[in-house]
Amino acid sequence: QVQLRESGGGLVQPGGSLTLSCSYSGKNFDSNAMQWYRQTPGKQRELVATISAGGVKYSVEGRFDISRDNAERTVYLQMNNLKPEDTAVYTCNAALDNAWGQGIQVTVSS
Repeated sequence: QVQLRESGGGLVQPGGSLTLSCSYSGKNFDSNAMQWYRQTPGKQRELVATISAGGVKYSVEGRFDISRDNAERTVYLQMNNLKPEDTAVYTCNAALDNAWGQGIQVTVSS
């Protein structure tokens, strides 16, 4: 059974940076497109960034960068110049396995 575990969240001041990690346990990491989503209370979950199995990236925020390390079976989300509106629960997803992590809180506040 595939499991995903996020780490690296927390409290950061506006303008700061944070890197989230998502570790994947399973056999098919290399074949999965990996994605980061976020959700705030009362709103639908929204896609933040995605990276294909071949490493093609897409991010809805130019301040965010997604990357993957296939050897470590980990996907990262580097978030820069964070704003209070980035406050959310961030969750990673393995598309092929349709697996989701538990989510991790990111709070941007002074």
